[in-house]
Amino acid sequence: MVLNVVWIGFILIGLAVAVLRLVQGEADIFAKVLGGIFDTAKTGFDISLGLVGVMSLWLGLMKIGEQAGVIQLFARVMGPFFRRLFPQIPPGHPAGGSIIMNFSANMLGLDNAATPLGLKAMRELQEINPQKDVASDPMIMFLVLNTAGITLIPTSVIAIRQTMAAQQGLVNFNGADIFLPTLIGTFISFTAGLVAVAWLQRIKLFSAPILAFFAAFAALMGALYLALHSLPPDQMAQTIGIIGSGVILAVIALFVAAGAWRRINVYEAFVEGAKEGFGVAVQIIPYLIAILVAISVFRTTGCMDYVVQAIGALVGLMGLNTDFVPALPVGLMKTLSGSGARGLMVDVMKTYGVDSFQGKLASIIQGSTETTFYVLAVYFGSVNIRKTRYALTCGLVADAVGLIGAILVGYAFYH
Repeated sequence: MVLNVVWIGFILIGLAVAVLRLVQGEADIFAKVLGGIFDTAKTGFDISLGLVGVMSLWLGLMKIGEQAGVIQLFARVMGPFFRRLFPQIPPGHPAGGSIIMNFSANMLGLDNAATPLGLKAMRELQEINPQKDVASDPMIMFLVLNTAGITLIPTSVIAIRQTMAAQQGLVNFNGADIFLPTLIGTFISFTAGLVAVAWLQRIKLFSAPILAFFAAFAALMGALYLALHSLPPDQMAQTIGIIGSGVILAVIALFVAAGAWRRINVYEAFVEGAKEGFGVAVQIIPYLIAILVAISVFRTTGCMDYVVQAIGALVGLMGLNTDFVPALPVGLMKTLSGSGARGLMVDVMKTYGVDSFQGKLASIIQGSTETTFYVLAVYFGSVNIRKTRYALTCGLVADAVGLIGAILVGYAFYH
């Protein structure tokens, strides 16, 4: 229902603004809007089609992991923590292992692995969902934590900053200097999403397993920072690449070795799981195109710019510093489109400089927020959920708190 209202609002508000701009003399505005609609429709189809291969790969590997008992082992290890957050998931259910692996891939910035694992988790959660067209409590918790997910290493942001610094002639520039602020920003977003859903689902967060998780994560953040912050940028990028690829290869090796040890037919298990990949990728096409088209209309007509200008004017009237305003569109767009936000981040760094406050803040925001509308449309669409309940509201709460947190962290570190 909420997505329906948002979709209608984006379309009608955007078209109303387009009419006003036409009256004001912008003769090509309708052509821009129409071109954006057609382009994003094609983009949605291309994204879905591009998922077929990687979906088949990871669903095949997950099938091996299931039959070998590795997924169930992961679920048991994290059982005490997940039983608090997902009390409706039966103990030992494979959904727990899929959720763990999805979170792990997101934390390492492994987008190609995270999406198939997340879709796999949604299909398994749908198996225990009593109302097949209504989002269950575990689905909502999973998706909100996914959209607000912790990213330990913002690999792509660091790489873009390093490249642009070379173009701008900066010497001895460290593109990873936003590593710790980004980590703190994404942790704020994750915590906000968790608290919002837990409050609505009446989940008690002050329990030993959950407090132990936060303590372990804080220790991991500290260890990563101590290990990586002093490395030269090129060596840090290489180390990050080794960590990410090493984790993926270790998981593949573990699944295959466990399958061989358990004497299952690993090849047939892989093929059986891979067959599901095409169907899942095709099923999300209409949902993805729908949300991308609405976002395109809202963005192309300039509605996003008007929102940013209004926020900047309001902050100025309150007597607060407005240096953050140029980076604000990155956070607002990230909720709607990851690629759009990336383009806005690059534009901020071109305009103000990679090493400027605005450039650093845009990078922190890009690395610590997530594409809520995209994730909800794709994940819920993959299992034909039509009534999303409060998932979008909690996701947007996490985004808003995460954006404010990223701005405050940026001021604390760089202003």
